[in-house]
Amino acid sequence: MKPLSLLLVFVALIPLTKNSASAQVDHLATTPKLADHPRILLGKGEEDALKRTVGADKTWGKLHQAILTESDGLVAAAPLERIQVGRRLLSTSREALRRLFFLAYAWRMTHQDKYLKRADQELQAVSAFSDWNPSHFLDVAEMTMAVSLGYDWLHNDLSDQSRSVIKEAILKKGLEPSLNNQYNSWLKASHNWNQVCNAGMAYGALAIYEDQPDLAKRIINRAIDSIVLPMGDYSPSGAYPEGYGYWGYGTSFNVMFLSAMEKAFGTDFGLSAKPGFLETAGFMENMTGPSDNAFNFSDSGLSGELQPAMFWFAQKCNDPSLLWVERSRLMNGDTKQHLKNRLLPAAILWSNGVGVSTVAEPKSTMWVGMGKTPVALMRTSWSDPNAIYVAMKGGSASTNHAHMDIGSFVMEADGVRWAMDFGMQNYESLESKGVDLWNGKQDSQRWQVFRYNNFAHNTLTINDQLQRVEGKAPLTSSSKTPSFMNVTTDLTDIYKGALAKANRGIAIVDKAYAVVRDELETLPNETTARWTLLTPATVTIIDDKTVELTKDGKVLRLLVQEPARVTLKTWPTDPPHDYDAPNPGTTRVGFETKLPANAKTALTVLLVPQRSASKVNKGVKPLQQWPK
Repeated sequence: MKPLSLLLVFVALIPLTKNSASAQVDHLATTPKLADHPRILLGKGEEDALKRTVGADKTWGKLHQAILTESDGLVAAAPLERIQVGRRLLSTSREALRRLFFLAYAWRMTHQDKYLKRADQELQAVSAFSDWNPSHFLDVAEMTMAVSLGYDWLHNDLSDQSRSVIKEAILKKGLEPSLNNQYNSWLKASHNWNQVCNAGMAYGALAIYEDQPDLAKRIINRAIDSIVLPMGDYSPSGAYPEGYGYWGYGTSFNVMFLSAMEKAFGTDFGLSAKPGFLETAGFMENMTGPSDNAFNFSDSGLSGELQPAMFWFAQKCNDPSLLWVERSRLMNGDTKQHLKNRLLPAAILWSNGVGVSTVAEPKSTMWVGMGKTPVALMRTSWSDPNAIYVAMKGGSASTNHAHMDIGSFVMEADGVRWAMDFGMQNYESLESKGVDLWNGKQDSQRWQVFRYNNFAHNTLTINDQLQRVEGKAPLTSSSKTPSFMNVTTDLTDIYKGALAKANRGIAIVDKAYAVVRDELETLPNETTARWTLLTPATVTIIDDKTVELTKDGKVLRLLVQEPARVTLKTWPTDPPHDYDAPNPGTTRVGFETKLPANAKTALTVLLVPQRSASKVNKGVKPLQQWPK
């Protein structure tokens, strides 16, 4: 018997404990017998329902054809090679998942041999890699999902030799490394690594279930027990702590896991009923502004993208209006822009036959979510491209992938994002220059990265200091009142030691303009407060109270109502270090003000689109008097 096989026998005999990397409860004990291949996501014969969907709806038909056309292009492409970038093989693993999902979908929907042969070629190539880079286990997880999906969907048409090579790779390069404590710390994590890695391992277990039944059950039971950790972060109301980009990663793979469990065992073991999980679809839908750009706080990109998982949520919640943003992307955008999405075929799998053009817009124009990273997402309309959109966050810089952006916001009007966020910088660009990027302590080099600290965000800086990493800012009130839609947050803990109290409120007034009001109380010393707005617009300072922003032929005015005397100014966004990314076409604008010791001060700023200049009310009430 091979040494690794002996290890598996030994591991299988270890008693299951609560702290073991293996599962404690046999969740599969009462589940039905697993179906024959194909069994992952789409059972045998279920292609017929998908064919009816793509045949009955022009938009689905276009997407289906785009996947086939892209698969035609893949037929001629060379198989992937094991190319590692820095510590990651991840780009290769992700491309493998995209290729194999597309090609396997094309094969099952058309049964054209070219797709089968090309997918088999890809499966053989990646199965021959020396390993799937277990030291960065996301790479293993995505590659295991890719190979398992291809193996399962093509299983009955692969040669015995191909099946033998592929399932051996799933076992040796996917599942077995996940048993090694050197590589499986993600089992105890409460962030996206847990979701992605457990999903990948579960797909591997489902793929070779009949060959390794004990190990497969062990892996699946372990995943069911472990994935509850990140799913707990959606509580209480669905706000995802890591932001837009990582929602698209962690939540999508969480849904890939749940969907596979439901298909294979007829149940998701109660996981989708966890507090806040189904509600997170509302979070994601509202995170996109009228410009189709995301509220890109923390490590996120700006551009929004099609989210296949939203179709699963819409089906689960029986609420097609959750697909309003996806509807726009499918109907109004170039279908080719979706083809880099490695989970794209899942959108059709989870479509539930919904007619894209019949999706109605959501009824509510405000969404508020509590939790580790509480957010408030407000707009004046879902269908007006010129609508005002304001999104604000509280939370803590100690959260996974967070920036020092507590109290920060973005704002859109007339199709322009006037108040912006840089979002993330490419990790490899920092890691390759030796930046201590993943150390989140207060004095870490992470917070010297320009895009990550509060100096570059639409928030307050006190005494030229960084925000407190361990500080936490809850949302304290909110209101959907149409004439004064608003939210407030308590920033006191973020500025502990620099201020006695700090509260921020943001409102949309009469659907015409936005108000940002900060109420500060100082300690027994003079304090300097800086109010900053980051913008891609051209900035013209008109006078001591007024800034004019212009972009794309549109105009927005920044008006300072309080304090009485400030000097408006701009700051550059040039990279201060050689490791910082360039930030062309952007400016920081705002003001600094000296606050007396033991004083109460309000900073009140209006953001007024040109069309609303005549609608500005002169006074803004204290935060305590804002509608709740």
